[in-house]
Amino acid sequence: MENLEKAGLAVNYNKVPDTKSKSLPKRVYIWDETLRDGEQTPGVALTIDEKIEIAKKLDEVGTAIVAVGFPAVSEEEKKAVAAIAKEGLSKAIVAAPARAVISDVEACIEAGVKEVPIFIATSDFRLKYQLRMTREEMLERLVECIEFGKEHGLIIDYIAEDATRSDMEFLCEAYRTAIDAGADKICIADTVGFVRPEVMKHIVRQIKERLWSKSKYKVPMSVHCHDDFGLATANTLAAIEEGVTYPQVCVNAYGERAGNAAYEEIVMALEELYGIDTGVETEKLFGLSKLVERHFVVPLPLHKAISGDNAFTHSSGIHSHGQLTHSMTYEPISPNLVGRRREFHLGKFVGRHFVEYLLKMGGVKATPDQAREITDRVKRTHEEQKKTQSKVAFDKMKEDLKGLRTGVSEREFWEIVFDVV
Repeated sequence: MENLEKAGLAVNYNKVPDTKSKSLPKRVYIWDETLRDGEQTPGVALTIDEKIEIAKKLDEVGTAIVAVGFPAVSEEEKKAVAAIAKEGLSKAIVAAPARAVISDVEACIEAGVKEVPIFIATSDFRLKYQLRMTREEMLERLVECIEFGKEHGLIIDYIAEDATRSDMEFLCEAYRTAIDAGADKICIADTVGFVRPEVMKHIVRQIKERLWSKSKYKVPMSVHCHDDFGLATANTLAAIEEGVTYPQVCVNAYGERAGNAAYEEIVMALEELYGIDTGVETEKLFGLSKLVERHFVVPLPLHKAISGDNAFTHSSGIHSHGQLTHSMTYEPISPNLVGRRREFHLGKFVGRHFVEYLLKMGGVKATPDQAREITDRVKRTHEEQKKTQSKVAFDKMKEDLKGLRTGVSEREFWEIVFDVV
C-alpha cells in the first residue's frame, strides 16, 4: 500500500489528520485474556501443557500482559497458573484475576503471578441482584483487596465489571477509590457488549474528564469488550481512539457467549489502519491463531478476518485476475504480513485469465478456444458438485461439531448430585 501511495495511485484516508482523534496514543500494549476469558468458551478445558504452550506463544509474539487463568476456580487451575508463572515468560507479565475477595487474591499470590486484576461490578443492577451489597459495601471490599494485594508487592488493576451500564458518578468514584487504594490501572468492562462505538467514546471521555483533572488519577486505562452485538473490535478501537492503551483481547475472538475482541483483528487494525505500535510480531499471528484453535478444539469460521481459511482466498475471476496484476487490488494487506499465503479457489466464478495463468505456470500451451473450454468445464464441474451436495450431510456435520463441545450433561450433573448427597 505504501508504494501505491507514493506513486499517487491509491489514497489512504486512514491517514487524513481530521479522521484521527487528538487522544490517539502512539503505543498500545496488548493484554491477552485467551487463557482466562477465552477458556470460558463453552466446552473448552485446557490441560496445563496446552496452557503453557499457548502462554509461551503469546509471549513470543510480543504480548504485553498474559492473563493465564483464574486461580480461585480450583486447585488444578491454580497449579496451571503457577506452572506458567514459574516458566518465566521473557516479554509478557503473567497476570491472574481475582474477585474482590481476599481468598481470591491469596490464591493469586500462592500461584506466583506478578499482576492481579481485581474485578467487581459497579452497576446498581449487578450490586442489587448479583452481589447483594450496597455501593458503600462494594467500595469497602474493593479497598480491602487492593490494599492487601499492594502489601504483597503485586501490580494491581481494577476492572469495573458492567462499567458501561453503571452510573457515571459512582463508576468514577469507584475508580478514584481504587486508585487511592493503590490500583495501577483501571479497566472499563463492556461486560455484555451493550454499547455502540460512539457511546464507548463518550464513556471514556467522561471518565477522563472526571479523573484526569488531577494527576494522581491519570493512570493507564484498559478496556474489555464482549461481542454480543458483533461490536467488540469496534468498541475496543473506539476506546483506544480516546486514549485507552491496554486493550484486552482473546485470540480468535474466543470467550464467554459470543466471545471477545479478537487479538489478531485489534493488532492488525492498530498497526495498519491507525499506525500505532503494538509491539507484536504480526508475521507470527497466524501460527498463534492455529495453535489456539487446535487446543481449544473450536473451529474458526471460514470467513473469519485475518485468521479464517478464506481471509486471503480469491474465488471470483475478476478478483483473481486483479490479484495477478497487482497484489493489492483485492487485498488490504499482504498475507505475508500475518504469516499467511494467498490462495485461489477454482469454481463457478473462475475466469479465463486465471486459467491461462495456471496453464502458463504449469508449462502447458493451449489455444484461446481450449482455455475457454477448460474454464467452462471447471465452472460446470463445480456447479454439478454443488447439485449433489447433501444438506443432510451438512446437518450431520453441524451436529458432529457440537459434539466437540465437551461438558457435563444435565443427566451427569444429577448423577453426581445423587452420588454425593
